[in-house]
Amino acid sequence: MSTLLKADNITKTYRDHRALDQVSVHIPDQSIFGLLGPNGAGKTTLIRIINQIIGADQGTILFDNEPLRSKHVLRIGYLPEERGLYKKMEVGEQSIYLARLKGLKRQEARKLLTGWFEKFDLMPWWGKKVEELSKGMQQKVQFIITVLHKPRLLIFDEPFSGFDPINVNLLKEEILKLREEGSTIIFSTHNMDSVEELCDHIALINRSKLVLEGDVREVRKNHSTRLYEAELEQVHTPVEQMLDGRFQLVDIEKHLESMTVRIRITKEAPPNELLQSLLTSGQLTSFRELTPTMNDIFIKQVTGEYPTGKMQKTDPFIQAGQQ
Repeated sequence: MSTLLKADNITKTYRDHRALDQVSVHIPDQSIFGLLGPNGAGKTTLIRIINQIIGADQGTILFDNEPLRSKHVLRIGYLPEERGLYKKMEVGEQSIYLARLKGLKRQEARKLLTGWFEKFDLMPWWGKKVEELSKGMQQKVQFIITVLHKPRLLIFDEPFSGFDPINVNLLKEEILKLREEGSTIIFSTHNMDSVEELCDHIALINRSKLVLEGDVREVRKNHSTRLYEAELEQVHTPVEQMLDGRFQLVDIEKHLESMTVRIRITKEAPPNELLQSLLTSGQLTSFRELTPTMNDIFIKQVTGEYPTGKMQKTDPFIQAGQQ
């Protein structure tokens, strides 16, 4: 896969504070790239450098194999976390004005805006002042203005902040469509559920340093804890007797006619061997790996420990009710 943006060894210092310390990220073309990190980690600084709002002290950025220059600004759309529209201007006229700043002619801008406004149920508000719109409506307008000129690179910083679930789903659908139509998207958020749902790749910055980067599926696979959950009925032999030194019984929950066990594979043994051992103990109704979620991985990378609670159930070998 080709790379649209390459940031290599980016360093930025503000007085005595180092915001970025030799951070390198390579963003694949036509992908959704999650830029993650706790507050103050350096994400916003990197976004501002890419947008040429500020400059890096060290490092290089290539945009489509060219050194990043001012000419690339029109090929980038940026929706910042801190929204900002002129409150006293009418919604439609302000949208046309901002679209023209992105290089669109007035007639073309109005035609495109009309299509987006109809899709987002905003046409009744075209002639209203911005201050008359709810916060969610204002955010819809800014989203539209960000994507209207069909930039090659889109940067969304907490795009779902303040939206109800219906509008969150609407924006998610549009973001996925934008990727399908050729856009590359940098997606910065603290919502790890959205990361798992939308992102192809992620980079995690903590305390100004890059601590994790890669394909979302590979990242989760590489953080496997080899913990499995099984549900058994008609248990005739205690599970403990079926396990040897390769397996560690982590937890057991006994119910009226069944039990749930969680077992960690402690040595190099395939899951099928654990499965075979459990089959000799009773009727197995389900067997699945408990893999860390992106939220678990985020917390582990930042704090050094996984959060308490159950991990996400994935990779079922046997679904309940099936042989």
